[in-house]
Amino acid sequence: MSNTMQYKGYTAGMNFDTEDQVIVGRVLDIDDIIAFHGESVAEFQTQFHAAVDAYLAASIALGSEPDKPASGKVMLRIAPEIHAAALKAAARSGTSLNKWAEATLGKAARKSVARANVHGVI
Repeated sequence: MSNTMQYKGYTAGMNFDTEDQVIVGRVLDIDDIIAFHGESVAEFQTQFHAAVDAYLAASIALGSEPDKPASGKVMLRIAPEIHAAALKAAARSGTSLNKWAEATLGKAARKSVARANVHGVI
């Protein structure tokens, strides 16, 4: 049994607050804070959807890209922290993660080949 819920690529963590008798939620795996609560699972789900929709609308209104969760999968498995850092680096360079990764891997590969050529390996 999982204490998470999915919506539009975002995952909500669920915790029951025994004092207030509500289910407290927070979107996981992003730097921005999206929190909400509900008195039932149905209300929790409604509030989760509303919170994500409001976050996405606010991002558009502010002209910024919404933070998106990093899955850790980019045609290979890497640590989620590295994936998140790569997502941010790509955003700073104004390109997609695929284009940024292609350029970054290309530079690293060319540098490695050049170094190997200098040392007579290739």
